[in-house]
Amino acid sequence: MTRKITEKVTWVGKIDWELKKFHGNELSTHRGSSYNAYLIRDEKTVLIDTVWKPYDKEFVENLKKEIDLKEIDYIVINHGETDHSGALPALMKEIPDTPIYCTANAVKSLKGHYHQNWNFVKVKTGDTLDIGNSKLIFVEARMLHWPDSMLTYMTGENILFSNDAFGQHYASEELFNDKVDTDELYYEAMKYYANILTPFSGFVKKKIYELLNMNLPVSIICTSHGVVWRDNPLQIVNKYLEWANDYQDNQVTIIYDTMWDGTRRMAEAIAEGMKAVDDSIVIKLYNASKYDKNDIITEVFKSKAVLVGSPTINRGISFSIAGILEIIKGLGFRNKKAAAFGAYGWSGEGTGIIAKELENAGFTLVNDGIRAMWYPDDQALNECREFGGRFVREL
Repeated sequence: MTRKITEKVTWVGKIDWELKKFHGNELSTHRGSSYNAYLIRDEKTVLIDTVWKPYDKEFVENLKKEIDLKEIDYIVINHGETDHSGALPALMKEIPDTPIYCTANAVKSLKGHYHQNWNFVKVKTGDTLDIGNSKLIFVEARMLHWPDSMLTYMTGENILFSNDAFGQHYASEELFNDKVDTDELYYEAMKYYANILTPFSGFVKKKIYELLNMNLPVSIICTSHGVVWRDNPLQIVNKYLEWANDYQDNQVTIIYDTMWDGTRRMAEAIAEGMKAVDDSIVIKLYNASKYDKNDIITEVFKSKAVLVGSPTINRGISFSIAGILEIIKGLGFRNKKAAAFGAYGWSGEGTGIIAKELENAGFTLVNDGIRAMWYPDDQALNECREFGGRFVREL
């Protein structure tokens, strides 16, 4: 299947309805994804990116139905990660001498993945490629989200081929943003940003302002995953600026694991205490051993504060809480507050371990946390409610 974007530009990618995990098992993709590649026909013919390797032969065969491969004058690879470049080896067997335009860092990553010395043409910000009535302008976008990433802008059509920026893992037969469910679209866009781009928010802001200062009119944003933004495309650019600016809603997320329900009861009592003090605040509770980790991270991204709880287990904390804290630390969230809690039987180190991990992750600790021995009784639960109320007052 191919789809017309404009008279000159055709979508030639792959919709992956079955995808449930991405980046190994690091990222959940409940709504599947797409690998977006684009064919430009001007006086010269250009292929922008390819698809993930499992679909390489299918991609090449479908591309042959659309065009004689020998008519492709240039290939542009905006990013060397294999979900974008995976079909290159199969394609280059057909047209081995076709120039591949990419950044110098992308040459390194493509050679590292495929160990081929193809006809690479290195480009940097401001370099152009004349393809007839239009030109392609290349803009390096280092760490969005790899060192090799770049964006490609097509004059005349005013299309920004944005690579991973502004995308979502979202499978749909409806290619365009004005054809899909807006709530689903924005949830997946936020999840994508929260779990992948959060560590690079400084680069996001800098690159967006650089693009805006180039005064390039943008009518369409063609992403590498998910929808093409054609209806008010700058809406997602403005949303990225908002998300990159230490984003937070009026929300507190409570993350916990529990062994014999003691820590769960503490979590619920803390939430009750918070709500009694501030009814306007949104409070969400997640058992880290039962909920999807990336959905939890999306809620952390939205929150102004988090509470993390675990029973003490072998002088440590639960596997699920240790894992979610490791993810949180790597993402480098900013301007968020936190506290720890947990039940214990005899040694009780868990709460302190969590507090230290939260502090190492850049969160501001509101207090020293709260512990309850064994299964919390009514007095302990009341103390948790009071703790929740104090926590909210100090935000």
